[in-house]
Amino acid sequence: MRTVLLSCLLSAAVATACQRGSVAQRPVGASQPGVLIAPNTTDSLAVSGRVTEAGTGADLPGATVLIKGTTTGTTTAFDGSFRLALPPGTRDVVLSIASVGYSPKEVKVSRGQQVQVALAADTKQLNEVVVTGYGSASKMSGISGPPLFGGRKAKMAQGAAPAPSYAPLPGRVARAESESYAHQAENGFQLVSKAPLSTFSIDVDAASYSNVRRFLLQNGQLPPPDAVRTEELVNYFNYQYPQPTEAGAPCGLHLEQARCPWEPQHQLVLVGLQGRTVPNEQLPPANLVFLIDVSGSMQSADKLPLVKASLRQLVRELRPQDQVSLVVYAGAAGVVLPPTPGTQRADILAALDRLEAGGSTAGGAGLRLAYATARQHFKKEGNNRVILCSDGDFNVGESSDDAMEHLITQERESGVFLSVLGFGTGNLQDSKMERLADKGNGNYAYIDHLAEGRRVLVQQFGGTLFTLAKDVKLQVEFNPAKVQAYRLIGYENRLLADEDFNNDKKDAGELGAGQQVTALYEVVPVGAPPVIDNLKYQAPAAATNGAAATELLTVKMRYKEPQGQQSRLLSRALPATAPATLAAASENLRWAAAVAQMSLLLRQSERRGATTWPSTLELAHAARGHDADGYRAECIRMMEVAAGLTPGTEAYGRR
Repeated sequence: MRTVLLSCLLSAAVATACQRGSVAQRPVGASQPGVLIAPNTTDSLAVSGRVTEAGTGADLPGATVLIKGTTTGTTTAFDGSFRLALPPGTRDVVLSIASVGYSPKEVKVSRGQQVQVALAADTKQLNEVVVTGYGSASKMSGISGPPLFGGRKAKMAQGAAPAPSYAPLPGRVARAESESYAHQAENGFQLVSKAPLSTFSIDVDAASYSNVRRFLLQNGQLPPPDAVRTEELVNYFNYQYPQPTEAGAPCGLHLEQARCPWEPQHQLVLVGLQGRTVPNEQLPPANLVFLIDVSGSMQSADKLPLVKASLRQLVRELRPQDQVSLVVYAGAAGVVLPPTPGTQRADILAALDRLEAGGSTAGGAGLRLAYATARQHFKKEGNNRVILCSDGDFNVGESSDDAMEHLITQERESGVFLSVLGFGTGNLQDSKMERLADKGNGNYAYIDHLAEGRRVLVQQFGGTLFTLAKDVKLQVEFNPAKVQAYRLIGYENRLLADEDFNNDKKDAGELGAGQQVTALYEVVPVGAPPVIDNLKYQAPAAATNGAAATELLTVKMRYKEPQGQQSRLLSRALPATAPATLAAASENLRWAAAVAQMSLLLRQSERRGATTWPSTLELAHAARGHDADGYRAECIRMMEVAAGLTPGTEAYGRR
């Protein structure tokens, strides 16, 4: 199947075109189901209309509308509407309308007509897709912004989906001056003779990746270096790790090594965790409290309207055993929906639809009320969780990070966990929201468009909302007979003291159903040029026999059951075999290495070695492999855009 995909998924308002009454409806025949055409009495020089989702009537922002056979087109606005001026002398055209995740449609219309098109979700596997839409967005009507690099045809692997595509909203101003990102100094090398242990908490968050995507593909600018957290970029993607084999264990360990692509004399070690996959119907019942910021800062379409559209998708996944409450906060906090069974979806959706933004932000009061609501209706054998949806701009009551952290640390002892969903541009308080989720035994995601909301709340339903193991810690012990130095790539704000590994009172990260964790180490083997001078008063360890002669390192993991208080231990050793060449390494390691290189360049790392954008793109193209959801192709496009925005980069890795 060959199709042109230039669609972008941006923020969405939740309303139907019929409710808005903007298109007089007239059926055009059974050959075009879901298509309505009417005269336009106000604009005779263009065609216009609205694109919605079949079945729900929800508006589809960012859908591509092209004149068939040309590159002339536009994208739909937040409410799904569009206007496309026709070339002089043109009367009748065929419009090709497409959106990622939906079956495309072609509609024949005449100048001066309005069209309403309902796209149905596409559940078919794609075979061969040729992407030809990586040209300049500025050539499309109604789109402004920097060129989108590439301009090439990219034949995708069989079964791969096209990369989701984005373009700046007309009139959108890229603002980040009020956004808050915590600075973290990059991890340096550690001598094994001095620090043989590396200890850290796992991190399943992927907010940094979607935020970086927003900067590159929507705003057309490089992200602030502090907005780039390497582990969250690497962990955004799915890897082919085996399911755990140990009976009763919530996850399994996977280890691998190869030559480091940016420093060939070093080795790259991958540590992967695979959470046990649990079918949705077997997950415990959920007691969910949606805590929604409806303050004045949430008025823009990429905030509260996108919150509502994203949560509507989650509501459709609820089961009869689940219950939902809805708490809002602005100048004050209140319960707008008492606990409601998952079967009463219409009541939940109606409560969401009634929300409007305005007022100041009493975040502390909202959190207290949400936790109280969750405790009041606590499910002893279930999953009890508050889901905070906000831009993080707390300005009334308990607003400091320390005060919020203290509140959440106290409340998590009740067994109620906290997930945080960030929204919006301009005043995103990224550091605060990550910290709240970390202390609340939950995860943090940034929703930059409706497709990401679907990914987090629908496709990753179990991982986002159901915890398999809590306080999950990793500790790697390096063999001094084989390794002279190492550094952990990323996880700067997840480092733990070595003694914290055995301390069951020390908080750490949570692992959800089916979730994965990937960590990378750059390892300097014995015999390679030293990155740190050898110690004067200590002789290097010599290999003798047993583990000292045959193992490179050992990985240990501690975790607790969701309601448990005592940790359990898993461990696995990595043999000290000759490292594979990068070309011979698994697709898992090669793709993770490519994303890590992308992060090193975006962070302007002093330890990026021989990394360049062309070499990163070459590695990414070779490692993309089966890409059923199109996210890897999207990441390659992000690399191309970043390359074009980086001074002195003359090649983007085009093919």
